[in-house]
Amino acid sequence: MFVFDAGYDPVKLQQGLGGHPCQILVRLRAGRRFYGDPGLCDPPAHIGRPRRHGPKMKCNDPSTWPEPSSEHVCEDAGYGSVRVRAWARLHPKVQDHEGRGGSRGPLPVVVGTLILVEVERLPRGERRREPRVLWLWWHGPEEMALDLGLIWRSYVRRFDLEHTFRFLKQSMGWTTPRVRHPEQADRWTWLVMAAFAQLRLPRACVADLRLPWERRYDPGRLTPIRVHRAVSALLMHLGTPAKPPKPCGRSPGRPKGRLSGRAERYPALKKSA
Repeated sequence: MFVFDAGYDPVKLQQGLGGHPCQILVRLRAGRRFYGDPGLCDPPAHIGRPRRHGPKMKCNDPSTWPEPSSEHVCEDAGYGSVRVRAWARLHPKVQDHEGRGGSRGPLPVVVGTLILVEVERLPRGERRREPRVLWLWWHGPEEMALDLGLIWRSYVRRFDLEHTFRFLKQSMGWTTPRVRHPEQADRWTWLVMAAFAQLRLPRACVADLRLPWERRYDPGRLTPIRVHRAVSALLMHLGTPAKPPKPCGRSPGRPKGRLSGRAERYPALKKSA
């Protein structure tokens, strides 16, 4: 599942990932308009071009909302009462043709599922603001069932993922090495993920070095950055399975007459004018 914030075009994403076994979840602004199946409209009074768009649904006008195709209601510790409604088989109007020159063919009709998330309150630390409705666009393979309970929690976890990426870059040095080959980048990423997993395991074995303005957590719920502060003291007691290094003296260096050669160069990618 790929989760995107507002500002991304759901039509372009859905077309680009078409045919792949994945789901997309995109946040929408509250002023969008969507259209249903043209067969739901009354037949036209005159003979002409068949309808391509059905009844209009305005996200900011509840009087235009049809009956939802599915609904999910639950209780959450942070958000209180949560209500999730979904309208399947809707599509937005596409304004531009694909490509710069355009085409004489009809504009594409991209069908997906529109989701509305309403919560009773915001979690602690954000309750100064009033909760607003959340509009989402979802699309997945036809054989995959829509799980509304998983959908809304997946978008909420997007903020946790962003903080995780920030921690991996700033504290774990994920983007510090300047490697030349993709295989080197993959190996370094797996090493960083292994180190991150090691920070998740000893949460109940280290003392919380909390700063005065930080929130208190239970010992088993410490964040990785809290464990990272105190894990050095734990490593002194655990030791290491590696053997102590042996002195090797002065390195002889590269043999005389051997040249390593220049590193392989790759052409830079340039955008066309």
